[in-house]
Amino acid sequence: MSLSTPLHDYPASFPVARGMQRNFHFYLGPTNSGKTYEALQVLQQAASGVYLAPLRLLAMEVRDRLMEAGVPCNLVTGEERHWVPGARHTACTVEMMRPDQVVEVAVIDEIQMLQDEARGYAWTAAMVGVPAQQVFVCGSDAVTPVCLALLESLNEPWQLTRLERKTPLILEEHALCGERYNRARLKGKLQKGDAVIAFTRKDVLTLSARIRQWGLSVASIYGALSPEVRRTESRRFASGEADVLVATDAIGMGLNLPIRRVVFTTVHKFDGVASRLIGPTETRQIAGRAGRYGIYPTGFVAAVEADELLHLQHMLTTSDSAELQQLPVAANWPDIARLSQRVHTARIGELLERFSRQAMEGELFHLASAEGQIALGHLIDLHAPQMPLTDKFRFSCAPVSFDKRHEMDYFIQCLQAHAQHKRKRLPEEIAWLQSSGPQYLEQAEQFSQDISLYAWLAFKYPQTFPDGELVPVLRQRVSRYIEGALLTQAGYGDITRELYVYG
Repeated sequence: MSLSTPLHDYPASFPVARGMQRNFHFYLGPTNSGKTYEALQVLQQAASGVYLAPLRLLAMEVRDRLMEAGVPCNLVTGEERHWVPGARHTACTVEMMRPDQVVEVAVIDEIQMLQDEARGYAWTAAMVGVPAQQVFVCGSDAVTPVCLALLESLNEPWQLTRLERKTPLILEEHALCGERYNRARLKGKLQKGDAVIAFTRKDVLTLSARIRQWGLSVASIYGALSPEVRRTESRRFASGEADVLVATDAIGMGLNLPIRRVVFTTVHKFDGVASRLIGPTETRQIAGRAGRYGIYPTGFVAAVEADELLHLQHMLTTSDSAELQQLPVAANWPDIARLSQRVHTARIGELLERFSRQAMEGELFHLASAEGQIALGHLIDLHAPQMPLTDKFRFSCAPVSFDKRHEMDYFIQCLQAHAQHKRKRLPEEIAWLQSSGPQYLEQAEQFSQDISLYAWLAFKYPQTFPDGELVPVLRQRVSRYIEGALLTQAGYGDITRELYVYG
């Protein structure tokens, strides 16, 4: 079954960009090569522009940078809108790209995220549809061939500049624990300016607590933390208040931190299905954070075990070119509306499933994996079967994790409130937010996620979710509690690899 607008004609769904003569400038290279800095310099001088960020935290950083340079800049993410009077620049998350708003300069950051199964489609949309006279594409060289193939098909000119790293990156000769990892051997091996990498929340918290016991002050960054908390932790490390940073691969996404050495406590990462070895692109993105230009003359990379040091060496020297040959594309509302008319159903789960099974004609694009959205769609049909299809589609795009019970429970509450035309207030402040102990850290993280979903829905349905203006104050209180809890939490005793070895 085909749609009335063929999927291979995906570029036609961005008419403003198609009506322009855009010019592309690729600034490609490893971390600490200044590629994003160069593009932001052009953006800062432009009469109008947009910065498309991979993370809300980076959008906030660039907004602040432009404001400090005297350039009024809006901030737009799924959860917030900060409008500055007279601003003609906007820093936003890549999913919030406006295909109808023409600007002089656009910066698309971290282009290698095209490889991301869950979000790669947003970088495709940015490449194809951002309506800017000059488009600057920054990131690693991993996906360059498919990007250039796209521009050739669109008949849009491009220039490519490859930048070299500004400080050398050296892999240490010896693992911190020798041939085999040993907890006791790691003690005393960490230094001020180290970023200690783990890949789970529990490991980050456990290592943070342990390193504090060893006499070093610690900042912690992991995915469950809100951007506000991550920003505070980044500032603590950058200011020297924290000696060591313990973090997940969240630091690989463009965060500018004064890291002297990156220490991998493992080279295995759970990808949602199984544990796997980290690949060349992610290894370089994380390891490359060491040796911040202008602060350290050299960056160092270390592992805790000899075999892992060999893996890092291989990943840092092998090509990180991706096997990506087609650009991922996601369903949008017009696609789903047309399909609904053809198959005569308003069941969003079924429509998303049908759409995902369609083959895209041509060689440039393919349909991105939509398993999470499909699962959410079936849940929406179950709990709100009579809701209009437009609303069902919007709810299917909500920023929630289907495999996290708490998130889904709160999502269903919000869904049913809207379906039943009932107003849902912002969650009330909980008494333990006034406490100083760390025992409610996980609940606070979950509460923060509830607030984020409420903020996202409040922009779309202010009648149902009327407390959007109250979000910043409550979010700040939750963030302050989490920041305090991170300083005193005791971890979980053993990190993952110790449970495996000693369990």
